[in-house]
Amino acid sequence: MEAAYAVTVGVLCACGLYLLLCARVLSVIFGITLFSYAINLFLLGMGRLSTGKPPVIGEHAAAYADPVPQALVLTAIVIGFAMTAFTVVLALRSLALNGTDRVDIDGKETHAE
Repeated sequence: MEAAYAVTVGVLCACGLYLLLCARVLSVIFGITLFSYAINLFLLGMGRLSTGKPPVIGEHAAAYADPVPQALVLTAIVIGFAMTAFTVVLALRSLALNGTDRVDIDGKETHAE
């Protein structure tokens, strides 16, 4: 189970990084979102991967799940949503000003002549 979880986080990171390096705004937004999903899964994986156990630490800590990664993931989801909303608004403003959705310099493609 841990190997599949690690592969999933790795694939999400790789896809997010690839999309971040594209020259279109929508691809960059999707890349940021995928990368934040990978980080959320990584934070959740830092706790114990167990189901059906109560999130309380008492005398026998091995019998309980760790609630801190769950709280971190909930906070990261809210921050990721706010960041995605801000990026979409910023992209729409850039599209209105420049007339293109390219991320590179001034929206103009450079050609060697």
